[in-house]
Amino acid sequence: FCTPCLQECLKPKKPVCGVCRSTLTAGSRALDLEKQLETTETACNGCHKKMFLSKMRSHAASCSKYQNYIMEGVKAVTKEPLHNTRNFPNRFTFPCPYCNEKNFDQEGLVEHCKTLHSMDAKQVVCPICASMPWGDPNYRSANFMEHLQRRHRFSYDTFVDYDADEDDMMAQVLMRSLRDK
Repeated sequence: FCTPCLQECLKPKKPVCGVCRSTLTAGSRALDLEKQLETTETACNGCHKKMFLSKMRSHAASCSKYQNYIMEGVKAVTKEPLHNTRNFPNRFTFPCPYCNEKNFDQEGLVEHCKTLHSMDAKQVVCPICASMPWGDPNYRSANFMEHLQRRHRFSYDTFVDYDADEDDMMAQVLMRSLRDK
């Protein structure tokens, strides 16, 4: 477990097991599990030396072949980005167009603006719309708060294919509406 998760499990008011979350009783040890660790033998994935599970952690810390084994696994799952990500607009986090506070998701931006900027009448560019393929990064909304509450009640990611052309999407919607009658 990472330290923050483990500390959460061991809070004085409610110490719980890190796996099943059942309440821990003070001073009780999992003796059956300790016995199993001391009697179960396995081989190191690096050097293939056999040892009991209770010794594996200290062995792994000093075994260079095990460290290489781990690094090979990391390399195997680490992939190079398929595309240059700088060519793709960020459609996940947005700055507030009023105060430039950053890293709001769509819902967070709506809440932030409702809470802190509901009375601000300044015309601003909607950062969510500006990131869309059809968005105009220069269009200033006359009533940004109204726009947010009407246009951004849901996440576009759920309903939009960003690679599709707007005319194609409109044609698909019309075809579906005729089919659903």
